[in-house]
Amino acid sequence: MDKLINILQDKVKNAFKECGYDEEYGKVITSNRPDLCQFQCDGALSAAKEYKKAPFLIAEEVVEKCKDCNEFERIEVIKPGFININISNSFLTDYCNNMIKEEKFGCIMEKDKTVVVDYGGPNVAKPLHVGHLRPAIIGESIKRIHKFFENKVIGDVHLGDWGLQMGLVIEELKFRHPNWDYFSEDFKGEYPKEALFTVSDLEEIYPCASKKTKINENMTKEEIEKANEFKENARKNTAYLQAKKKGYYDLWKKIVEISVIDLKENYKKLGVEFDLWLGESDSQKYVDKMVEKMKDLGIIYESDGAMVVDVEEESDETCIPPCMVLKTGGVSCYQTTDLATIMQRQIDFKPDEIIYVVDKRQELHFIQVFRCARKAKIIDENSKLTFLGFGTMNGKDGKPFKTRSGGVMRLENLIYEVNQKVYEKISNTKEMKEEEKIKISNIVGLAALKYADLSNQISKDYIFDIDKFTSFEGKTGPYILYTLVRIKSILNKFFENSTIKENVILEPIENEEKEMLLKIAKYNQVLEESYKENAPSKICIYLYELANIFNSYYQKVKILNGDKERLNSNIVLLSLMKEIFENGINLLGFEAPEKM
Repeated sequence: MDKLINILQDKVKNAFKECGYDEEYGKVITSNRPDLCQFQCDGALSAAKEYKKAPFLIAEEVVEKCKDCNEFERIEVIKPGFININISNSFLTDYCNNMIKEEKFGCIMEKDKTVVVDYGGPNVAKPLHVGHLRPAIIGESIKRIHKFFENKVIGDVHLGDWGLQMGLVIEELKFRHPNWDYFSEDFKGEYPKEALFTVSDLEEIYPCASKKTKINENMTKEEIEKANEFKENARKNTAYLQAKKKGYYDLWKKIVEISVIDLKENYKKLGVEFDLWLGESDSQKYVDKMVEKMKDLGIIYESDGAMVVDVEEESDETCIPPCMVLKTGGVSCYQTTDLATIMQRQIDFKPDEIIYVVDKRQELHFIQVFRCARKAKIIDENSKLTFLGFGTMNGKDGKPFKTRSGGVMRLENLIYEVNQKVYEKISNTKEMKEEEKIKISNIVGLAALKYADLSNQISKDYIFDIDKFTSFEGKTGPYILYTLVRIKSILNKFFENSTIKENVILEPIENEEKEMLLKIAKYNQVLEESYKENAPSKICIYLYELANIFNSYYQKVKILNGDKERLNSNIVLLSLMKEIFENGINLLGFEAPEKM
């Protein structure tokens, strides 16, 4: 099903062509002055320069050709040469009725495209914190949008489980428990089946280990030597781990095992799921093969003990440093595992695209990695590598979001605070039982959190305001859900005693009704734009605008108690709106309660 705007555009383009002008001047856009018209075409202004003719005269010719088109209720020229368009009620109504018949609102499916979405990226042995919120929420929505367009989508958490942080954790465990069998060179037996530590232990161990490596100007020579020794031991542990040394490797597997159990539980609370729970470690087996390929191509060389590949290009306006493939001593680094992971994904999935949902401050890293992957030919030349860099979630002070005490807030604590804020707003609702209030608070709280994040452009920083985001009014998740629940309530009341006679919407008679149909007719366009641009914010904005239009309509029209002849049409219209709202929030990663 072609998009509404494309149908209009084809008519205007044909008119330009019939008048002897390039049809590309017939581009139609949604009007930026909805008080004057619904759509507009400004092509005559540009055409005037090429054809050396007054834009008003060009526009008049084009409009004359369009006068008899059934799609237009009004098409006119506004000086100096704007073409203003309003569409007819019959065309608009027919279009929405066709949307009802079409699958997926008439969106054109991609199909047969394989897409890997890399989002999450938590480190094992550490709790999820607010810094993990954006990649998880954005990545989940991107994955759902691509699945909606019938791509084969693989979501990968890509755990940080293979770097120096693991060496630090192991060194701290060795410091606290030097007699563990894991650290004995002579031990030949079986290691414990149950972990000798808990997730809580690990959450305390890593910051403690990291702190021991910090050096400052107030430290004594002895303290500096001690810090350097601890860090050097951690590096050795990392090398042992990457060489799969017995004991160290077995201990690491236990660390990963209990960390993943905890991570899965916390991501579940966030409504985020992954198809793969792979980590940096899973790509390690591809490293040697990858390096050999780079050697065969003659692109890798030694620099200060490290192995690097030049990735700078002539068109670069700033210096792009070489991509470090291996550290001194052949130790893996972030570039190593990211490159090897690309190779792994190429072998396993042959993806058409890999989308990385990561902090925008990592852009240089991914420029290096993507260019190196292309140069090393470890990714198909037709496969797309997409860096989707997100901004930070900041507090009201404009700085990265912290707890009241100044620390980094754990993600589960943030979710709890948002849910509690919603609970406070509905706690006086007498017709709800306590258990129901808690359940609804959790559903609405998650919507508040996700909508607040996704309604912003991905690359932009935003201020987290818990009072604003949990409001039941304005551009918020709770407002969207409240509107949907209201629609569901009307429909439930109707279907208690009645059924739909005919699944058809009648031509609108109220202005609000026409606005609603016009907004509905644009849904497939919004979905396709969100998909092509990886922009869930477009769905957020659309749902907010649709909710506003519906609530104005609700205040003016007696949906169930008004004109009996239009009752069936009203219910069909609301049923379509319900379907759109439910589809939209599902793509954003949350759901609606039955009542609020």
